[in-house]
Amino acid sequence: MEYLMIILFLLLLAFIILLWRYAELKGKMVQRARQIFEEWRERELKVTSKRRAELLFEEWKQRYEKEIRRDAIEKSKAVIAGKVTEHLISYLPEFRYNPKDARFIGSPINLIVFDGLDEGELRKIVFVEVKSGKSTLSKRERLIKCCRAEKG
Repeated sequence: MEYLMIILFLLLLAFIILLWRYAELKGKMVQRARQIFEEWRERELKVTSKRRAELLFEEWKQRYEKEIRRDAIEKSKAVIAGKVTEHLISYLPEFRYNPKDARFIGSPINLIVFDGLDEGELRKIVFVEVKSGKSTLSKRERLIKCCRAEKG
């Protein structure tokens, strides 16, 4: 009877140890499963966010592509018209100098006018920069303008 009690006690003790070990392993397994799930969720969110951003960008491009192209064409037309005007400005009625005295350079200024040279009497040298619309002087053009203003 005493052996039976010892065996029962040992069996109970083994059962408790096994139950405790089972709970411990189950907790670790649940923790690892959560970790794996969180890592998977993070990857999926990144991929999904990236896909969503790409889709939104494609939608935006499709919606505004015609407008972007139209705007680019309009700007290109304005640039071409400006270049043509730069070449022809000396022949327009509003040009104050003799067209024979003007020399087209293009950059950093459009024209140099040797005022009076055609008549044989050089009065002054004039730098001419043609601007139209909303155009402004570039940094290089401003430097030339400032230098000219300083020298009189």
